[in-house]
Amino acid sequence: MNRPGRVRWYFDPILPYSFLHFEQFHNLAANLEIEYVPVLFAGLLKHWGHKGPTEIPAKRIYTYRHVTWLAQKLGIPFKVPPSHPFNSLPALRLLIAAGLIQANVASAFDMIWKEGRDLQNPKEITELGKRLGIMNIQATLANETIKSKLRANTADTVTRGIFGVPTFAIDDSIFWGQDSLDMMLDYLHDPGLFDTPEMQRALTLPIGSARQKEPRARIAPAAGFEIDWIIF
Repeated sequence: MNRPGRVRWYFDPILPYSFLHFEQFHNLAANLEIEYVPVLFAGLLKHWGHKGPTEIPAKRIYTYRHVTWLAQKLGIPFKVPPSHPFNSLPALRLLIAAGLIQANVASAFDMIWKEGRDLQNPKEITELGKRLGIMNIQATLANETIKSKLRANTADTVTRGIFGVPTFAIDDSIFWGQDSLDMMLDYLHDPGLFDTPEMQRALTLPIGSARQKEPRARIAPAAGFEIDWIIF
């Protein structure tokens, strides 16, 4: 690798694709330092006017089939939690409080996507806190500094032009999706990857037509926890 160093990885544990992406990091060079940046996926959806993959009924079925198949294909233990999507704010805040090291991120992912635990259940959120070394769950979830950090992380994704997670950010380039590792590795080997005439032409391609945006529905917070979903 010609450009070892530090990269930022934006993620939300609500997404199985974030989990499957994380489980493939063994394909990255050992000298590549990853900065883990938890963000609220719902905040990105709101800002960009997207729908999540499970908000479209036909796509919801396909998504669960695809991630289950993909996990089997990659040899990754995988179990869908009892309900999905769920409110990921407690997990995000607990991760920030515990410290964003690989082991803590793995603990959250394992509980949700390997064990299939229900983070709509306050008892399971308490269990996640214990695994992360946090005993006072309610105080941690209500901590204004932690809330502000998550807001700042999510706002940073927007500033960088990131529209979804999981995403790696290197310099001014982003690599979105669990299937983007090969493109990122090519970029690390060749920083001029996006400087070709055809790559540059795509940057100025005119829009032929555009559809009108529609309002989105909100997702209810987890029972037993008072959580602010509006972050912008």
